[in-house]
Amino acid sequence: MIAAQAALETRMLLRNGEQLLLTVVIPTLLLVLFSSVDIVDTGKGKAVDFLAPGILALAVMSTAFTGQAIATGFERRYGVLKRLAASPLPRWGLMTAKTASVLVTEVLQVILLTVIAFALGWAPHGNPVAVLLLLILGTAAFSGLGLLMAGTLKAEATLAAANLVFLLLLVGGGVIVPLDKFGSAAQAALGLLPISALSDGLRDVLQHGAGMPWGDLGILAAWAVVGLAAAGKLFRWE
Repeated sequence: MIAAQAALETRMLLRNGEQLLLTVVIPTLLLVLFSSVDIVDTGKGKAVDFLAPGILALAVMSTAFTGQAIATGFERRYGVLKRLAASPLPRWGLMTAKTASVLVTEVLQVILLTVIAFALGWAPHGNPVAVLLLLILGTAAFSGLGLLMAGTLKAEATLAAANLVFLLLLVGGGVIVPLDKFGSAAQAALGLLPISALSDGLRDVLQHGAGMPWGDLGILAAWAVVGLAAAGKLFRWE
């Protein structure tokens, strides 16, 4: 039942034009545009080497947080979650299926963005295990926050808030604009955000060849625990 629901969730996501715009088109356009045109000073080296890890982090956020929050919020509003909760599929099974759908979508995103980045001259290096851990913890953190938002706010409020957070974190989360462009106080605060931890961690590994980024992993783990715990306690099915 979980596998069937996960397959259904994935098909619905991939057929949704707005979701595809958010999860595929926007990250791809940002990667190609900012890698090809000298708009933002990304420091020494090729722009794509700085941008690719940040865009991968953005892809995780767009799917696990923004897309999932909006879709789940409207499912809750229209009574879809209430009906599914009354089906033989248990509630934990539904959440597992949604998580599996997010993971499948992210795998497709990572493959697409990696191919495009390689075509733009990207030369990554580093520990693939560290990259995998960052992506998993980032997904858990953003999923918890997305489900928390979808399960506590009205659908329209979720739509507005999720898109606003997406735009704010795109600008201030170290995805495209390096955090060192901000003041020291702002850097300290922004560095604690999950998108900053994910993008910086991926950048340290893939661009600079660093070892295990324990600090960034710790930040993501903390967000994951808090977000998932709060979502599990406060999520309203109706």
